[in-house]
Order: sequence, then structure tokens, then C-alpha cells
Amino acid sequence: MKPRMSVATVLAIILATVSLVVTAVRLFPGQSDSHPVVHAALAPSLASYLGVYEPGPARYESIADFALEVNGQPNLVESFGGWATPFNEAYAEMLHQHGITPLVQIDPTDASVAAIAGGVYDDYLRLYADSVADFGHPVVIGFGHEMNASWYSWGDGHVPAATFVAAWRHVVTIFRQEGADNVTWLWTIQADGPGIAAAESWWPGAQYVTWVGIDDFYTRPNDTFATVFGNTIKYVKTFTSKPVLLSETAVGPEPGQLTKILNLFKGMTEYKALGLVWFDVDQNAGPNHQDWRIENNQTAAEAIRLGVANYLPRPASP
Repeated sequence: MKPRMSVATVLAIILATVSLVVTAVRLFPGQSDSHPVVHAALAPSLASYLGVYEPGPARYESIADFALEVNGQPNLVESFGGWATPFNEAYAEMLHQHGITPLVQIDPTDASVAAIAGGVYDDYLRLYADSVADFGHPVVIGFGHEMNASWYSWGDGHVPAATFVAAWRHVVTIFRQEGADNVTWLWTIQADGPGIAAAESWWPGAQYVTWVGIDDFYTRPNDTFATVFGNTIKYVKTFTSKPVLLSETAVGPEPGQLTKILNLFKGMTEYKALGLVWFDVDQNAGPNHQDWRIENNQTAAEAIRLGVANYLPRPASP
């Protein structure tokens, strides 16, 4: 395992970089440091988004393999970035060239959520926001996903909901101050279940959220869309009318997989969701962490092909 730099070290490097940029602007006043004017939030088109998360290095080959298997090009590709990780503009540009919008979950790993809310990390956030604005195409960004569950350091039982809300609002405010109007803000919760906190306590307010993301998987033999997502969607609709994306989901390789995948796609349309992001990962760590991949799984691939053909006829474009 390679040694990891501490957050303090990384932030020191970032701050030094910011200082060099500021110095360069002062030395060359004729050069404009303004961003292109971009107003490129994604359209809230129902049943029009097919996304995928592929683990490993940022490359297109695994995405292309997924597209070939399901006979449909994803228009969202998800990635997860730890705190102090910069925006990968080169990767985002590559995705854009293939008609794909990057979906980035910025998670406050090894960082204080209260410090984020208090402005301690503003230099990092401004640098990130500037890179997103310079990219100039739509980007979906989330912060601290699944915060209403207890398994992450920024989540329930670790950070008060009010502190998280303050941090979320602060992050969005910084991006807006930097002119990153091309961001679709995805507030991502874990679907209701045992031990999951009521999501409304973590709600930042409609003015700070574009879409609601809901994460969950078909893990039990009797799972249906209504039991996995339906109750949570109905609950979310009691406090916001923001559109819903199934932001992380899959169906395990068990008997009835084809039927369940078709049920997932059908439920997406019946409950008026924007689309879904397939979590194409081999976890193999118990019932809740199965092998979700479609590679070498013709049943899953065929089911998703049918789902795309029947329920995602007009994919949205960036």
C-alpha cells in the first residue's frame, strides 16, 4: 500500500498553488482570470438518465464495455472523490466528448464537517469550483452522500444534522460565488430502512438542491421497487418537489434477477424518477454487498438491455 499524504499536506500544496496563480495574475494584468459564462444545469427529464459507476482508474474502456453489454450509452458516470481531491477536468472532458455528464460525489473524508461549514477549507473549495466553471459543461455534484446513515464519518451519529446542513449550504454558496453555474446539485440519501435516520433533518433547503439522489439495492428475495425505493420517494415528496435520481443501485445475482431488474426500470418510470445509476462493482461481502457487475452475467445484461429499450427511449444529452 502506498503511503497517503495527510489532508493538511495536500491542503498546503493546494494553498501554495493558489498563491502562485494569484501572483501570476498580478504579474500579467492583461490576462483575464474570468470564467466563461455557463448556465448548464441538466434538464430534469423523467426516465432519461442511465448512469454507471465503474471502480478503478479514470478511463473510458470499462464504460465502453458496459455500454456494449447493455446496448445503451450511459449519459451519467459516477465517481467518488475524497476531501482535498481536485476536480479531474481532463477526465470530465473525455466523458463530455462521449456525450456523458460526470457525476461526482465529494465526500469529506478525514475532514471536519464543522470546519467546512466554518470556511476553513474555502481555498480548496474555490479552486475546485474554478475548475468546474472552467470546464464549462454540465457537472452533477453531491457532497457527503448517504449522510442519513451511520456508516460514514460525516453521517448520522457522527455529525449533527444541523452541522451537515450548514456545510452543504456553505459548499454550494462558494461554488456560486465562483460562477460555477454549470453544477446540478445532487443531495444523496440512503433509502429508508432499519437504523436509517429521517432524511428531512438533513435537508439543506430547496434553494441549495437541484435533484434528490436515493441509494439502495435489491438484496432480498422478496424485494420490489415499492419496498426498496417507493416508500422513500413518497416520503421525500412530503418535504420537496425536487426530481429524484436513483443515484446508486443494482440487483444481486440471485434467482429472479431478470424480473427484478425489469421491475427496477419499470418502477423508475411509475414513480417518475429521472433515471438510475448502476453500481457495477464486485463487492462480495455478504447480502448487502454482492457482486453487482453485469460482466459475464448475461441475465443481468439482457435485463438492462430490455430496461433501456422499454423505459429509457430518449436519453438526455449534456
